Amino acid sequence: MAALAWDRSGRDWPQREASRFVVADGITWHVQVYGSGPVVLLLHGTAAATHSWRHFGPALSANFTVVAMDLPGHGFTSTAQQRLPDLHRVAYGVAQLLAELQLEPSVVVGHSSGAAIGARMALDSLIFPRLLIGLNGAFLPFPGLAGMLFPNALRLLSLDPVLPYWIALRAYEPGFIRRVIGYTGSSIDEFGVKLYRRLAAKPAHVAGAMAMMAGSHDDLHKLSKDIAQLRCMIVLFAAERDGAVPPGQAERICSRVENCRVEQVPGLGHLAHEERPEWMAQQVLASWSRIAN
Repeated sequence: MAALAWDRSGRDWPQREASRFVVADGITWHVQVYGSGPVVLLLHGTAAATHSWRHFGPALSANFTVVAMDLPGHGFTSTAQQRLPDLHRVAYGVAQLLAELQLEPSVVVGHSSGAAIGARMALDSLIFPRLLIGLNGAFLPFPGLAGMLFPNALRLLSLDPVLPYWIALRAYEPGFIRRVIGYTGSSIDEFGVKLYRRLAAKPAHVAGAMAMMAGSHDDLHKLSKDIAQLRCMIVLFAAERDGAVPPGQAERICSRVENCRVEQVPGLGHLAHEERPEWMAQQVLASWSRIAN
């Protein structure tokens, strides 16, 4: 299953003029670079792509050089060689891409599972950011029985070549994507819904998201123990209405890390950076200003 076709599915992609395709670690990456200043690395969550930063990234670009990519198997980026990419593998791949671009991030902003990838990159000494920001960061594995059963079931499902096509067909059902987004506690603009529908309707994207979820789950157990070793400043934004990652997870993570604080985000859901992108960008700038000055 090939990645989305850029000349067709990318015709109106946000920040298209900043897009390029770069080969690194055996993967053809869709990456966007724009703005000026210290480098901020944006890492999207599972099943998303660079479109999720369509307003948030430009709001940062007056102060930062913004670097955003579609993660392996997502959007317009090809799949990794491994069937089930784990956190270490994805972290290494992103680091290889940054090396190819000759860019070193001062700030990492990760949404959901993207925050875990950013943390893993720092822990593995692949990058040395001064600030790591988690937007509803998903750092912990599923608890209890779900944590034991869900990854194994997902691994089996990820081997089924038919399932991604079945899920992709559902994307065409009226209101399906908006309902899925609603389960996260967020409400986003119609163009954003359209782009998520475009992604979900592509079996390769669905398969990439399933593979990343299945491959990274076990690594989250190790990450939850290793995270105390992080030495950069960490700010975790926790949205009040997040239906995907319990807001209390941010407090649990911060209790394990020396230089960490939690910022509560009232009235928003899991996609807070898409609901109020300019406001969320201002919070990131404020966090940076506290350590940069």
